[in-house]
Amino acid sequence: MGQWRGPGGILVEAIILDDRPMLRVSHRVNGITYLRGYCASVDELGEHGVDLAELMEDTALDHL
Repeated sequence: MGQWRGPGGILVEAIILDDRPMLRVSHRVNGITYLRGYCASVDELGEHGVDLAELMEDTALDHL
């Protein structure tokens, strides 16, 4: 799955949760990672303080 990083330690990961594709949003502060929440769609990322324009892909998608 893919990972995208944003400023200030934001990490968005594409995952499978209970057989459904989800986006997991976490925030790394002082070496500790905090879960912000899960999103079923990209539209919901803004609710967790994520600006799509600031995200950069962290790892390439190796399954394509």
